[in-house]
Amino acid sequence: MPAEPVAPPAVTQDEAGGRTARRVVTVLALAAVLPALYLPNLRHDYYDQKIYMSAMDWWAAGHPLYDYVQPDRVQGELYFTYPPLAALLLAPFAYLRLGVAIATFAALTVAAVMVTTRWLVLPVLRRHDLPRGFGLTVAVLLVLAVESTRETLTLGQINMLLVVLILADLLFAVPQGRRWAGVGVGLAAALKLFPGIFVLYLVATRRWRAAAVATATAAVATLLAAAVAPGDSWRFWTHELWSTDRVGRTDYTGNQSLFGLLSRLAPSAEPGRLPWLLLALAVAGLGLWRAARAARAGDALVGLTLTGLVGGLVSPITWIHHLYWFVPAVVVLVDAALDADPATPAGARRRGGLLALAAGVGLPIVYGLVTFQDWGTAIVHTDDPVDFVVRNLYVLLSLLLLAVLPIRRHLDDTSKNSD
Repeated sequence: MPAEPVAPPAVTQDEAGGRTARRVVTVLALAAVLPALYLPNLRHDYYDQKIYMSAMDWWAAGHPLYDYVQPDRVQGELYFTYPPLAALLLAPFAYLRLGVAIATFAALTVAAVMVTTRWLVLPVLRRHDLPRGFGLTVAVLLVLAVESTRETLTLGQINMLLVVLILADLLFAVPQGRRWAGVGVGLAAALKLFPGIFVLYLVATRRWRAAAVATATAAVATLLAAAVAPGDSWRFWTHELWSTDRVGRTDYTGNQSLFGLLSRLAPSAEPGRLPWLLLALAVAGLGLWRAARAARAGDALVGLTLTGLVGGLVSPITWIHHLYWFVPAVVVLVDAALDADPATPAGARRRGGLLALAAGVGLPIVYGLVTFQDWGTAIVHTDDPVDFVVRNLYVLLSLLLLAVLPIRRHLDDTSKNSD
């Protein structure tokens, strides 16, 4: 006769109370670390958002939008660089007090962090039967601790709002074949150029309808903005779009793109365009090939994460606050590690290696690359191997993840098993 199942030992009240106390201490400890991490970032003083608001005032006074310029200690001069659609959406904030506008941006960003972290982490907690409330709370605190989030909040950036559009589209609408799949990516691409890489992802994964919807959405939104602001739209799409000098020095350490890496190596901080273009094409080819492979295997999260990393690498300018995509990469690494069977030598090695890689990515992005460093205002070249690694750390981590980020198995949400 088959043996009767053995019931798990009952959890005593003392054990449950001790577990709750440990969880509370963990949450409080993480929350207590956040102020120390944010303190150096407060020197930004919502600088980018102040540029937005000042540019909107300038525009409302009848001046050409893209003539607005503001002196900057590090970058020299900074301009308003977003597409006209973003300007139209930002324009109402010019009528608010600065403090109200800052509080609104911050509240929306924190809400976006909470929503997107839930989307990423809740499926992992479910698959591995982990405590959901505690797990989500810890995950949100860790995402708030990441340098890209700190920079987004203290600069007053809009990146997390774009992330919401992209994740909602690529995690849910596209895998589920919704009729509106592609709208989120299209809107994000019309608001800021970086998300355009996700249209290429839809093409690479042969999601033809979603790619067409995304393209049409971006085009219609852009044309609507052009109807309201024809002169500024023409100027942006025909001239300002190609002027990378409008957003600052490409050699500055905060620019964690391949072009930034090459700029820090070039004697004049102006790398050759052909070597950069060839390198960018090779990286984009590898990353989108792996992203398409992940999508075909049913792992939508890995597909979009690889695509986000590709976008950061191939864009001429990729500031720290653009690099949210390390967050889902760490989630994938932890999930894949938990899937490995520690009872076998191979499984134990795999789990240990994946957890080590997750820590190797997670710790640097929490400590940060520029938060606690002063790289100065002048051109500073990389002149030794250690300096090269430190100043290009996010670029190197992105390249590593493009090559080794695993395609997960045994997914039970919007995806299926991979091969």
